[in-house]
Amino acid sequence: MDLMSPSFGLLIWTLLAFLIVLFILKKFAWKPILASLKEREKGINDAISSAEKVKAEMAQMKSENESILAKAREERASIVKEAKETSEKMVNDAKDKAKSEFDRIVSEAQVAIQQQKNAALTDVKNQVGKLVIEVAEKVLRKELSDKTAQENYIKELAGGVKLN
Repeated sequence: MDLMSPSFGLLIWTLLAFLIVLFILKKFAWKPILASLKEREKGINDAISSAEKVKAEMAQMKSENESILAKAREERASIVKEAKETSEKMVNDAKDKAKSEFDRIVSEAQVAIQQQKNAALTDVKNQVGKLVIEVAEKVLRKELSDKTAQENYIKELAGGVKLN
């Protein structure tokens, strides 16, 4: 039980040792400890401000990235729209070209058909004309084989001709 109730001498020596340790700590250790604490506090504050700067930069980069993405989306939409317009234009041009080619071919075919029709009609007329001439020649030879009939026919034709 001696430890529970220390003697007066022990208290004085303990107090004296405490004061000596306190003096030595104050003289040699307190300032470096406080300086290192202040330095650590400054480092923590610098790290916090640096982290806030990085956070602000990240927010700025995020907004820049979002704006870049928005621009990229707009550009993509513009490119897609332009590609659609170009493809539609190409399709329409091809349709127009095919229609004009079709119209040209049809008109050339119609011209060719008309020419062939005219040639066929001309050929038929020529053949009919030849047949008429041959028939007339045969009829005239038969009728004009007689000299008196021939003279009568000539007079008849001469009478039918009117002189100007």
